[in-house]
Amino acid sequence: MTFYELIWQGEGCGDAADLEEALAFFQELKPKTMDWPEVCADPQYSPTIRRYRSFDAFLDNEDEVETIHPTAELLQRFAPDGPEA
Repeated sequence: MTFYELIWQGEGCGDAADLEEALAFFQELKPKTMDWPEVCADPQYSPTIRRYRSFDAFLDNEDEVETIHPTAELLQRFAPDGPEA
């Protein structure tokens, strides 16, 4: 089963079972005074998702299968108040 590690400000901050859960998780981290385009443009935040083939692969320090840098538009789709939040 695929495993997703979530990176925020260069540090691991959580995990998720699927991409949708990962994108929803970032909603809790976004500064309330910023919108997603501002956050994604600021290298300090750099929301990143690392996909591993399994949780065991993650624990065994295997390389990720894919590194995902979600766009502001993608993150906005998962905002609690809809795409305009």
